[in-house]
Amino acid sequence: MIELRQLRQFIAVAEEMSFHRAAERLHMAQPPLTAAIRKIEQELGVPLLERGNRITRITEAGQVFLIEARRTLAQFERTLGNTRRAARGLTESLRLTFVDSTVNALLPGILRQFRLEHPLAEFHLQEATTAEQLIALRDDRADIGMVVLPVAPQEGLQIQPFLFDRMVLALPDHHPLAAQRQVTLRDLDDEPWLLFPAHYGPGMHAAILQACAVAGFSPRIVQEARQMQTIGGLVAGGVGIALMPALFAVLKSPGVVFRELSGVGSPVPYTLALAWQTPSPLTDAFCRIAAEQAAAYRREALDTTAGRNG
Repeated sequence: MIELRQLRQFIAVAEEMSFHRAAERLHMAQPPLTAAIRKIEQELGVPLLERGNRITRITEAGQVFLIEARRTLAQFERTLGNTRRAARGLTESLRLTFVDSTVNALLPGILRQFRLEHPLAEFHLQEATTAEQLIALRDDRADIGMVVLPVAPQEGLQIQPFLFDRMVLALPDHHPLAAQRQVTLRDLDDEPWLLFPAHYGPGMHAAILQACAVAGFSPRIVQEARQMQTIGGLVAGGVGIALMPALFAVLKSPGVVFRELSGVGSPVPYTLALAWQTPSPLTDAFCRIAAEQAAAYRREALDTTAGRNG
């Protein structure tokens, strides 16, 4: 019988790719760790690791076992948490991950309404990139995520778009283009660009590159950053310009002005979606509330635009 302790030991070795580093991480000697992994392999009847002089490689069977071991531990931790919550009179919990662009305009309203409808539910909130969220959903470390489309297909992953928005141009307030109400992408071909890294948010990264290509140029990327707040700070500091979700522009950023894009290659789409692996009454409720709040945001945005143009 394989124990939870052995699952944790295997995960450590697989992640560290080294028995020595895994033993240090687990605060144990290396020989008993090696023996524990061999015992798992004997129990399963298949090799999980390929041992080398310095680097340990995981086999195909080991990859499958790693995924299932993570899921088993996550489910066990959730069972413990649910039991403790039940003892305190709390019977529901939702593990939510979200991209940082939702924090200003969408997430507060969603959470307020959700708490009104489910006052006994306990939240576990984690800001994460789209790529990080997909891994957390796969490993059963999250129940539902707010991600940016498009995303790569993933077995069992359910996707529901809930906000179709656009990106706007972020400029330093002293930039010559800041005096214009609208700017074309072609105006930006010689500018230094700040971008979100492709491996953290492939959807947004690809959308910007494609829009620039349609406008006839490739952006000169001088810096990448994974946080919207960081990109905003770099724009304010004059490091470069950036395309950012209109959602983020709701928050006033000192030293930064936001301008609408016009002309070839615009608008640049920014689509938010809800993602989950296992449906539940709580995920269903969250999807409904998120869609309602997104619709309210769009109505307010349209009213604001009409007021500016009136």
